[in-house]
Amino acid sequence: MENRQFMMFRCGVAGVEAVEAKTKHSFPRHTHTQYGIGVIDQGAQKSLSGRGMVEAGSGDVITVSPGEVHDGAPIGGAERSWRMLYFDPIVVGAMTTDLRDSGETPDEFPQPVIRDARLAYQFDRLFTAMTRENGIASDLRGEELLLTVLAGVFGEPGSSLPFPAIPRAIRRARDLIDDQPAHAVTLDDLARESGLSRFQVVRAFSRATGMTPHAYLVQRRIDLARRMIASGLPLAEAAAASGFADQSHMTRTFVRKYGISPGAYAGVVN
Repeated sequence: MENRQFMMFRCGVAGVEAVEAKTKHSFPRHTHTQYGIGVIDQGAQKSLSGRGMVEAGSGDVITVSPGEVHDGAPIGGAERSWRMLYFDPIVVGAMTTDLRDSGETPDEFPQPVIRDARLAYQFDRLFTAMTRENGIASDLRGEELLLTVLAGVFGEPGSSLPFPAIPRAIRRARDLIDDQPAHAVTLDDLARESGLSRFQVVRAFSRATGMTPHAYLVQRRIDLARRMIASGLPLAEAAAASGFADQSHMTRTFVRKYGISPGAYAGVVN
C-alpha cells in the first residue's frame, strides 16, 4: 500500500499556505495560481517544469510559478519528503517592490531547482516563522526572512531566460477559460475566440501550455474551488459553484492536486 502523508499548517500571514509531505505519491501534471518555494528534506524527485525535466535531491530548493505546468515523481520509487510555502501573487508582488527598484524582477521564478545551502537554511527559518503560533504578520525579522528568500530565488536580474512566450491566439483561448472557469466551454468556443480550427486549438494549446484545454479547465476549476473553500463556502456548494459535476468529482481532483481532501483543507484554513 502506498505510503502517503501530507500535512497543512496554519499560517499567521494572509495569502500564505504551508505544506509538509512525506510520500511516494506521483503527482500528475497540474498548475497553481500561487508562487511556491520549498526544500527537499529527504530523498529525491524528478519533475516536469517550465524549463523541461529537472531533478531535485535532499537540500535542494524547489520553486514553481503561477500557471507553470509541472508534475512530480520519486526517483527510484523511494519515499521523499519536502516542505513548501505557497504565496498568493499579491504577497510576492508586495515584497519584491524593493527588488524592482534595483532591477526588473521577472514574473516567474528563474529556476525550478536551486542548489544553495544558504538559501535552503533561510527557507527553513522562514517556514518555521510562518508556521509558528501568531505567524509573522508584524514581525520585522519575519519580513526580512521572506524578502531574503525571495531575493535568493529570483536571483540576479537577467540571469535566466524567460519562459517561452505563449502565442496570442492561445492566450485568447486561455483567457476565455480563466475569465469564467465555472462555465461550460467547448472547442467551438475556443476556436472562435482564437481564430483557429478546433484541431489547431488542441494541438497549439497543448504545445504552448503543456496541458490540453480540458485539463487546463479542470485546473482552473479546482483553483476556484480552493478559494471558495478557503472563504468558508460548504464543500457541496463550492463544487457546484466552481463547475464540477458533483462534490465527489471535486474531491478526487483536489486530492490528486494537493494531496489532501477538501475537508481537511477546510479544517486548516477556516
